[in-house]
Amino acid sequence: MSTSERPVRRREGARVVVVAGDRVLLQGDTDPGVPGSRFWQVPGGGVDAGEDLRVAAVRELAEETGLVIEPGELEGPVATRVVTHGYSDRILIQAETFFRVRTNEFTPTVDGLTPWEQERDLQPEWFDLESLPEAVWPAQLGSLVAWEGPEPLGLGEVEESTVPYVRASAFRR
Repeated sequence: MSTSERPVRRREGARVVVVAGDRVLLQGDTDPGVPGSRFWQVPGGGVDAGEDLRVAAVRELAEETGLVIEPGELEGPVATRVVTHGYSDRILIQAETFFRVRTNEFTPTVDGLTPWEQERDLQPEWFDLESLPEAVWPAQLGSLVAWEGPEPLGLGEVEESTVPYVRASAFRR
């Protein structure tokens, strides 16, 4: 599929920065259309129609890592942004809200993943904050971990892509 044929989807998203001491839990992800791709992001995903952001964040956290918490255990929101994710087969534009939870380190599970997520080889893994992998989304992860509130950080509009999204307006003169 050429980059101009990729469908564009817009949605609201909720993500959770999971912190245990000086470690953070990241979700390894791939783009099946880009062999060898691997990027890391905090757990989270789409908000269902009518779903509360905190409820969505807790649901996504349980599905992707096995960690079950109550919405009231979330700190924040710690940050907001609009992100464009360009993948080989689609473009996702997501208005994201980030929360944070502090917990003891645990062994994550991927039992709640959908078949599509399993195909992408989603794998949660703990990392020391001082030795994060190269491709971490969001790039400002350290600021989210260190957030002291009360207002959420505004991360603006960013692009994180395996196959960049080139808007048609970029070609106008």
